[in-house]
Amino acid sequence: MAKKKQKTNAIRQVEQQKIAYNEYTYEWSEDHLDAQSVAVQLARPQAIYKTLVAVGNKTGPLVAVIPGNREVDLKKLAKVSGNKKVEMLHLRDLEETTGYIRGGCSPIGMKKLFPTYIDRG
Repeated sequence: MAKKKQKTNAIRQVEQQKIAYNEYTYEWSEDHLDAQSVAVQLARPQAIYKTLVAVGNKTGPLVAVIPGNREVDLKKLAKVSGNKKVEMLHLRDLEETTGYIRGGCSPIGMKKLFPTYIDRG
């Protein structure tokens, strides 16, 4: 009997909204989970964004989605999110805060809702 493929919350939400999508798979490695490595494997560098979780001094946890080849500007993120200061969430706190492990955070269908800011690129 074939094993049923597990769906992520993101895929469930996209399907509920009847949004067409393509699912891509790639080799996962703890040493190569950055957006650039994924872009190389998928040969789609312009289409790869990364999801970063930060903490604002006023809002608490928040999410930034930026092009995979860029660095987050914490000062700009603080300003747009209404915080005076924003810093990256410590990796050790990621799973407890978001419900996801490193490399598995999705801005769509997050298990917990956080303010999310998407860079237009």
